[in-house]
Amino acid sequence: MVKIKHKKVLIGVLISLLVLLIAYGGPAIYFNNHFYSGSVINGIDVSGKTLEQAKGEMDARLKEYSLELKERGNKQEQIKAEDIGLKYSSEEKIKELKDSQKPIKWISAFFNKKNNEINLGIIFDKDMLQKKIDKLSCFQNSNIIEPKNASLKYTDNSYVIVDEVLGTKINKDILYKEAEEAVSKGERSLDLEAKSCYVNPQLTSKSEKVVEAKNTLNKYLTSKITYSFGESKEIIDGQLINKWISVDENCETKLDEAKIKSYFSDIAGKYNTVGKTRSFAASSGQTIKVSGGDYGWSVNTNKEVQDLIASIKDGKTVSKEPQYSQTAASHSNNDIGNTYVEIDMSKQHLWFYKNGSLVVQGDVVTGNISLGHTTPAGIYKLKYKDRDAVLKGQDYASPVNFWMPFNGGIGIHDASWRKEFGGVIYKTNGSHGCVNAPYDLAKTIFQNINPGTPIVCYY
Repeated sequence: MVKIKHKKVLIGVLISLLVLLIAYGGPAIYFNNHFYSGSVINGIDVSGKTLEQAKGEMDARLKEYSLELKERGNKQEQIKAEDIGLKYSSEEKIKELKDSQKPIKWISAFFNKKNNEINLGIIFDKDMLQKKIDKLSCFQNSNIIEPKNASLKYTDNSYVIVDEVLGTKINKDILYKEAEEAVSKGERSLDLEAKSCYVNPQLTSKSEKVVEAKNTLNKYLTSKITYSFGESKEIIDGQLINKWISVDENCETKLDEAKIKSYFSDIAGKYNTVGKTRSFAASSGQTIKVSGGDYGWSVNTNKEVQDLIASIKDGKTVSKEPQYSQTAASHSNNDIGNTYVEIDMSKQHLWFYKNGSLVVQGDVVTGNISLGHTTPAGIYKLKYKDRDAVLKGQDYASPVNFWMPFNGGIGIHDASWRKEFGGVIYKTNGSHGCVNAPYDLAKTIFQNINPGTPIVCYY
């Protein structure tokens, strides 16, 4: 009985060993021509495949490779393996992996999976890649939309921001670089937006510079400057100021000083009276036209333009009189007022009115017509008055008691060397251009006149 029992045990052991041998040896024989379980090449599972099958699988995957370019506007384009001469840099590594997998050690594959994973290098023709990229439809002129900065637009009496245009223009250099990197890594998708391949506008609607420019211009438009010219008014507000504003493509803002000066010169031209023709009520009772001279209103345009620009930039509301380089008696049609000297050179007679009342009048002698020393017509202002002056010329030096110049070297003065005044003396024996007056007439005028008084000369 003991022998039989031992025999059964021995048979059981032999059977177990045989089963174990078959269970281990069978896979060993199988893996002699097949890859271990868990074998991965470039992320592709080749478990249980023969070397040829694995190569075929890798070649098939390589041929079907394409890089999808995701463009703006949901557009897509592809770069295929054949377009760029894509291939593995070393297919020998596939055989090397198979050779490293000893059939008898197949069980180790379950414990050392990383030893059964390899990556084959990928190579491609960079010139072919560039040529393919150059031919993409996104680089055709008809498909390129240039990027455009956010801008400012004047509407409904204020400036608003116009959104930027992203466009579709691509930076080729960046795309070349990103495409090369994507293909080298075997990536199948390239998002051009995410990889910053587009040429984007420099200024967007959210850019601080754009927002500040809008706020600055709208501040300018809040300005309101009201100028008073006597009873008349000129108003400068946002609608007018807008015409003087310029904004370039980089949202640089500017107030055009030349335009402002041109506009203000036009205004000044309406109210400046120096040299203009005036209707004058002569002492004879007639209304005559007198032009020329230097008397009248004259706006200081240069100074006023600078002040106007400053007011606009500060967004001010201002009511003011303009600054003048020269003023007159009033802003009425007759800006001469009621204090003036009137000289009728045809009649050789002078009148001096003060505050509407005649102070003095008398005959005078004006410039010698025959010698070309005619006293110019016009309305002038008395520059100053001086006692005991000596009037000098090329061929004379004449002392006078009362000197009242109104037009350069021309003025009213006494002439002690004359015994007669008025008539037609001036035509052949007149002055060098001055108004010669009898002593008492000159004295009375001198004692009652002030610098700035209008001197009206006419024929």
